[in-house]
Amino acid sequence: MAEEEEAAAAAVSGAAFSLQNDCKDDYQYEEISTDDEFSLQEDDDDLSKVLQNIQEQTEDAQISASQSILTSGKSVSEIREAMDDFFCNFLDRLGMSRTLDCFQTEWYELIERGVLTVDDAGLVPDVYTRNQQLETENLSLKKDLENYKRSVDKTEQALLKMQKERDFHRMHHKRVVQEKNRLICDMKRLKAHYASYEPVLKELSEKYQNTLTQKMLTSLERDKAMGQVTGLQAALESLEFGYTKQIPETKVGHDCTRKKGFEGPTQKALREARQQKFLVVASSSCDPAEDAEKKGKRDLKDSEFPVDPEGTPDFEHAKEHTQPLKSGQYQLSSIVKVHDFAVSCLALHPRKNIVLTGGDDRLWKTWGFPDGNILMTGEGHTDWISGCCFRPSGTQLVTSSGDTTVRIWDLSRRGCILTLRGHSRAVRACFWHSCGDFVASASMDGTSKIWDVNSERCRYTLRGHKESVNSIEFLPFSSTALTCSADKTLSLWDVRMGLRVYTFQGHVHPCNHATFNKKGDTIASCDSSGVMKLWDMRKLVPILSIDAGPHPANQVAFDRSGGLVALASSEASVKVLCLAVGQLSVLQGPRVEVRCVRFHGQDHLLSAGTDGRVCLWTRAQ
Repeated sequence: MAEEEEAAAAAVSGAAFSLQNDCKDDYQYEEISTDDEFSLQEDDDDLSKVLQNIQEQTEDAQISASQSILTSGKSVSEIREAMDDFFCNFLDRLGMSRTLDCFQTEWYELIERGVLTVDDAGLVPDVYTRNQQLETENLSLKKDLENYKRSVDKTEQALLKMQKERDFHRMHHKRVVQEKNRLICDMKRLKAHYASYEPVLKELSEKYQNTLTQKMLTSLERDKAMGQVTGLQAALESLEFGYTKQIPETKVGHDCTRKKGFEGPTQKALREARQQKFLVVASSSCDPAEDAEKKGKRDLKDSEFPVDPEGTPDFEHAKEHTQPLKSGQYQLSSIVKVHDFAVSCLALHPRKNIVLTGGDDRLWKTWGFPDGNILMTGEGHTDWISGCCFRPSGTQLVTSSGDTTVRIWDLSRRGCILTLRGHSRAVRACFWHSCGDFVASASMDGTSKIWDVNSERCRYTLRGHKESVNSIEFLPFSSTALTCSADKTLSLWDVRMGLRVYTFQGHVHPCNHATFNKKGDTIASCDSSGVMKLWDMRKLVPILSIDAGPHPANQVAFDRSGGLVALASSEASVKVLCLAVGQLSVLQGPRVEVRCVRFHGQDHLLSAGTDGRVCLWTRAQ
């Protein structure tokens, strides 16, 4: 560093010397005006200031050069070490501290007396330095080698462990494959075994279904035969005593089919009397046109509408079966899967423990209560079945559908015997008259029709509702029919003339269903907002209104005593109202919309929903 400082000072002095000598050369310098802003001030200290600036710039250059040397790419280990430093480091490394102190004392004394200089000691040879570096690298490589050996040992142990696990899993996989192959063989053998028994099972199932059907048909034929025997015994007694005795109701064998020559005794007597009357009129009248005008367009096979008596037999029958209400709530006892889609209608056989259901799958089914065994399935409608009802004799049934038709089915023939067409839109409901000779239907075209089963034609079309007619029902043993409509009204009709007798108004939403109780003195109705109303049939006034909403109420039904009213709600529940105490209980079943509801005897309740299942409820004692 001292040598570099001396060289820099010599350079500065040379520059000053050159400046002094340059003043006497022959170079022509340009004049600089005194007004130039870059001109130097005429002062005695200008030269000294210039020399000071040049010296400062030289020192800055030296400092930057030393910094560049320190920050260069060469490492400290590449700089050669002086001999004195080497000896000091060597003695210090060996721990010879007294020898080190003696060396340093004598070394610095010689330097102070000028006998030796720093440069006289020289530098450590490159070979020795390189040997030290190689030795250091050798030690480092040995350490790395030891680390690698330990890593290799660990890796070898892990590899052996993984190989053992691989062998174990390979053996386990082979065992699993063997078990799989054995199970596949067993499954194939069982499938073949099942396939060999499948025809036998199918045959046994068909035999079982046929046996159940034959059993039901046999019981119906037995009832029919008993009715015929009763009628023949009554006729025999009347012949023996010499006077005409009124034969009791024997509608068991009455059939409404296209087959000729098969009529009940009552209709046969009426037909013969009508033919004889027509013959008498024809022989006494000479103007056929006048006779037709008097009699109107009548068919010889037309049935006579019943006359409303003073005391209706059904009312007396209802009084006999009226019993005090039992205490206890209904509880869900079982659920029967009947249809694949929603169940839209539900009816009970008048004499047997048989239930009839129709659904959105275009099928109607009869099944035993309460076991749920399917007895018969009917297929023929091309759209959803909206209503169903048994004939009072129990030998036939009627269904209505969204395909605008009404079909009558004979259970003994297992098929449709009559299709009634006349509605322009879907038929929403159907009902069979208690005498068994008339069928009523209600349609979305705003009309209802009264069909004569014997003459196979429409006798009257009931017009008066402004919107869809959603339900229709006959008052038992009378010529009165009840309809409810989406125009928020209920109507009573005289089916003998096809005229509307009275209209009930009070609902503020479309009515979905209306029905009579067993006595025929009360009407229950429900609408799309869940409101249920009770009406007095004799006074023609509302009795009670209950809001069971806000979900729509789809159907309402009385029990046999008339003291309970069941409501099928879209809230996935059945609501039962006890009229004696005014208590409304809610029966929660499957979480689906309930479409229809029916009481079965005094202790059972049936409800059907959109999941194709029928819930059986039993009254808790």
